[in-house]
Amino acid sequence: MAFRTHLLVVANQTVGSPDLRRALEERNRQGPVHVTLLAPVLWSEREAARTRMDEACRALREAGIESDGVLGDADPMVAVQEVWHPGRFDEIVVSTFTTGASRWMQVDLPHRIAKLTDCTVRHVESRPEPEPVAPAPPPEPRGLLESAAGLLRTATRGRAA
Repeated sequence: MAFRTHLLVVANQTVGSPDLRRALEERNRQGPVHVTLLAPVLWSEREAARTRMDEACRALREAGIESDGVLGDADPMVAVQEVWHPGRFDEIVVSTFTTGASRWMQVDLPHRIAKLTDCTVRHVESRPEPEPVAPAPPPEPRGLLESAAGLLRTATRGRAA
């Protein structure tokens, strides 16, 4: 049986991002991995986080990557402390939005986790998905009299000038 690398992946909003999934698929091609997704979340956001986590685990399993998910304390350092065990994980991946959009990068989270765990920590950046833009509603259909009144107003403005 081949050695399986156990990865702890710390991610919240980016847990299902295509960038993170590609990075984990690439890591899996180097050798089989088991991924434990850890999402530090507020209690009020747990339901939405659980949904994101379940979808991310399903996508990883479809890609042939063993995975499970854990919701942790809202403070990512506390969340890592609660699940960290040196014999359980071989590597850590911290997934954030790009540097300018990430609070975790503002507090240098990957380096802080590396100091806490004395483990190899890799940082994966994900671009925030653009907000969907709703199409403009079609113009209201105008009746014949309304259209004629508009034309009449335009014509009378031209004479007044």
